[in-house]
Amino acid sequence: MSQFPGRRDNLTDGPQRSYQVRPDELEGAVRETLSHQVAAARPLSVDPAGQAIRRANRIRRRRSAAGLALAAVTTVLLSAGMAQLGAETRRDGSPIVVIGDPDPTNRPLPTASVPGSAPSPRTSTSLLYSETLVNADGRRLVLPDVGPAEHVQPLPSGGGWLVVGAPSTAGRSLWVVQDDGLVQVVLAGAGAIVLAPDSLQVAWRDGDDLLVAGVVGTQLIGAVRTPVPAAAEPVRFVADSVLVRLDPASAGHTLWRPGAGPLPDALDRKSLNVYGQLPDGRLVGQVTTTDPGRTCLAILTPTRHLDPLRTGCGPDLSRDGIGGVSPDGRWLLVNGGSGTADRSLLVDLQRLGPGATAVAAGPPMTGAVVWSDETEASYLDGTGELVRVDVGQVRAGKPASPAAVPGVPAGERPILVQGF
Repeated sequence: MSQFPGRRDNLTDGPQRSYQVRPDELEGAVRETLSHQVAAARPLSVDPAGQAIRRANRIRRRRSAAGLALAAVTTVLLSAGMAQLGAETRRDGSPIVVIGDPDPTNRPLPTASVPGSAPSPRTSTSLLYSETLVNADGRRLVLPDVGPAEHVQPLPSGGGWLVVGAPSTAGRSLWVVQDDGLVQVVLAGAGAIVLAPDSLQVAWRDGDDLLVAGVVGTQLIGAVRTPVPAAAEPVRFVADSVLVRLDPASAGHTLWRPGAGPLPDALDRKSLNVYGQLPDGRLVGQVTTTDPGRTCLAILTPTRHLDPLRTGCGPDLSRDGIGGVSPDGRWLLVNGGSGTADRSLLVDLQRLGPGATAVAAGPPMTGAVVWSDETEASYLDGTGELVRVDVGQVRAGKPASPAAVPGVPAGERPILVQGF
């Protein structure tokens, strides 16, 4: 008989068990269960931080791949352009120092002062003294960020100038000075620097090499180089070639065409100076003779040998190399002797021959000669004063006289340029 009269199952009797739980025991059990659940971390179905990291890694990989592709394309394009300009003339060497500061925000804009009368719109001749651009009518433009200049030409597109710096212990520099105030150094630490007449190319000496590059905006592109003798220097551009003087202390030039091989082996050994070019491409130069103390004028062919076609040995020429040919190729202004005095001489190139003569045009020239048209030229004398030559008056026996440049202090040396 069961001890539980009301029970209707087949369970046997067992030990008595108390179902009463104290409050503190229940609280402890709940705490233990919750602690186990916290300790066992379950993976989240959504991981925002992980997704952000994975997305950043994918973006970084895509950017890296795009950058490498762009660099590869740029390298291929530049390599193709350099090869097209003359791969056989390039060789390994020290890098060219080409620097720039394309951000003009930290540079003061040029300031202009206009003393005296207003400039004439017909004026095409200007003067650059150190950091100041001056035209013959007295208008000055101060360029405070440009050092002393040796030569200045207008930019190919206008709106500024290419400025060849004066030589220093660190070499020469090439500057771009724009009308909007941008002043930038595009070449530094170079030897002799020569600009093409249209300012689209520049040639310079760099170590043991001669280099030529194109001028585009404020950059030099497509540089081509060739090794040259130790004393060789670029003199001027002749069409697409560069006239190279082998040694300033002796006669001898050659023409190097960038992209057509190294400097030619066959060289001229008679030419001393080249003053300019005729409209048909022939050159006007000074050549040696059998008499060591005498030189002659000559019309030279623009080839590697610079063969003389016509020669005139009448005028007594200086060897300083200063001179200029009129745009029509008729007249030459050149330094020489007239009697016992040194003068600038006017030579009629159409009458160049055994009996060639010259007439005194004015005081000796320094720097560049600028022809404004076929019968008017300007240059600076040894004191920095401006001399304006009128061919008609000079032929009539009235040499030009120097005049002080308006706005430039006495004793200062400006540089004559054209195109302001």
